Amino acid sequence: MVARAARAATRLRRASPAPVRSAAVPVVLLATDFDRLHDDVDAALGDDTVSVHRVRTGREVIPAVKELQPDLVILDLQIGNMGGMATCLSLRSEEGAGRLERRPVLMLLDRTADVFLARRSDADGWLVKPLDAFRVRRAAEILMAGGEYHEGRLMATGDAEPQNAVIPDQDTAENPGEPEQVPPAVAAQATEATTDADDTVAIEAENAEAAEA
Repeated sequence: MVARAARAATRLRRASPAPVRSAAVPVVLLATDFDRLHDDVDAALGDDTVSVHRVRTGREVIPAVKELQPDLVILDLQIGNMGGMATCLSLRSEEGAGRLERRPVLMLLDRTADVFLARRSDADGWLVKPLDAFRVRRAAEILMAGGEYHEGRLMATGDAEPQNAVIPDQDTAENPGEPEQVPPAVAAQATEATTDADDTVAIEAENAEAAEA
C-alpha cells in the first residue's frame, strides 16, 4: 500500500483592503481653465485631508456642485466666456431659490482693483494673485469654518489693507454717526471704480444668461 504524502495545510492570507477615503474629507471645487493655477491650488490643498476637483468652465460649476456637494468653491475671476463673477452670481441665484445649499465661495483675483467685482458677486472671500500655499490654505480653512477672508480691500483713503487680513463682518467705523470725509480725488476714483464694477456686473450677467440659454 502506497502511503500518501501528507499535504501541508495551506493558509489563505486575506487581501489587504483598499484604502478608503473618509467621507468626512472636505471637498473643494476649483473652476479655472489655467493649468498652472490648478497646479498651485492642488499643491496647496490637495492631500489626504482635502479632495480637490476641477472644472474648466463656469457653466460646469453648478452641475459639479450638485454632484460633489463641495465644502468650498474656488472661482478664478477669468474663466472663459462665463467668468468667476457671473458664475458666483449664478450660484447665489440657485442658492437663493432653494435649489442648492449655501456654501462658501473663494474668488481668485488678478489685481486689488478687482475687489469691487468680488464684493458685487457676493463671494465670501478672495485672494489677490500671485498666490502662495500658505495664504491659499489659510483662506480655505477660514471659509470652511464659516468665516470670511478678504485681501486688499480698498479703503476710503485709497490705501489697501495689509494682505492676509481677516475682516470681521461688522462695521468698524469709529464714529458711525458722523459722515466720513473723503478727499474729492479719492471719491472720484472710487466712483469711477464702482461704475466700472457695475458695467462688469451687467456684462457678466448677460454672459451668464446667454450661457444658460
